[in-house]
Amino acid sequence: MLLGVDTLSVSIGGAMPLEGIRFDIRKGEIVGIVGESGSGKSLTALAITGLLPLIGGRVSAGSISFEGTDLTKLSPRERRAYNGRRIGFITQNPMTALDPLQRIGEQVDVVSRLHLGLPPHAARARTVELFRQMRIAAPEAIAEAYPHQLSGGMKQRVVIAMALAGEPDLIVADEPTTALDVTVQAQIIHLLAEEVRNRHIALMMITHDMSIVAQLCDRVAVLYAGRVAEVSDVRALFAHPAHPYTRALIDCIPRPDMARGALTGIPGAVPAVADYPSGCRFHPRCPRATDLCRTQVPALVTDGRDSHACHHSLRDTHG
Repeated sequence: MLLGVDTLSVSIGGAMPLEGIRFDIRKGEIVGIVGESGSGKSLTALAITGLLPLIGGRVSAGSISFEGTDLTKLSPRERRAYNGRRIGFITQNPMTALDPLQRIGEQVDVVSRLHLGLPPHAARARTVELFRQMRIAAPEAIAEAYPHQLSGGMKQRVVIAMALAGEPDLIVADEPTTALDVTVQAQIIHLLAEEVRNRHIALMMITHDMSIVAQLCDRVAVLYAGRVAEVSDVRALFAHPAHPYTRALIDCIPRPDMARGALTGIPGAVPAVADYPSGCRFHPRCPRATDLCRTQVPALVTDGRDSHACHHSLRDTHG
């Protein structure tokens, strides 16, 4: 196991927006972290990358094990040895991920120099080669350009190259195509997946798009209102989801054979942290909810690497 997240809880001020998160990632796997906005996906990414203090957050319980080392127990200095070198991070918005006052090449060079110990000329050669792998035309010229001279899609390719420059074992990608148009999104997502497969490294893909999960991921962790709803192999999850929330997300995927007006949505919205309901947090939106769901928190039932938290599992219905 490369990464193991075990009963992770995160506190910000007096609130606990993330509670009891549990999943793992093996080498070479692409694992999707999915859920609507407000489900806790980005907070999970910030916890794994050690960036919670930037938003006033902290890990209040649980552990994040990276090849047997609990990252939550490390000092800030010890943690910096993992970020960039062992764990790469791709943020949501490529427009703000790059320093507007530095040339593109310099910003990528520094990763190879810091984490791999390469001299300046070797670091630049590596940057140019990474740009070629990202299918960036005229990579030498792009290395000399400033961020404002690049399109959004080109900037995202640069940010992916930067995440790969330290030769990490895991890349955490937090909705990496949110700010891009649909056609560019598809190109970037498939390019990223291709690169991690070629390098046999792991990818944690945070997204709200279940169609991306279906196409690219090996496993999926579904989050809702700061808790795990379900973790499963991607094929099993789409064939027989255990949690009604997972079923609802799948039903939101448009299909070519779908009749006009047949696309459904999930009524209501993910509650704010201050308004988390008692019992199962999905019960106000769940068509299967009973009094048990409204009053008792469902246990996270584990079967091997799979798990779900529902009093009335859909898999019980399927037998």
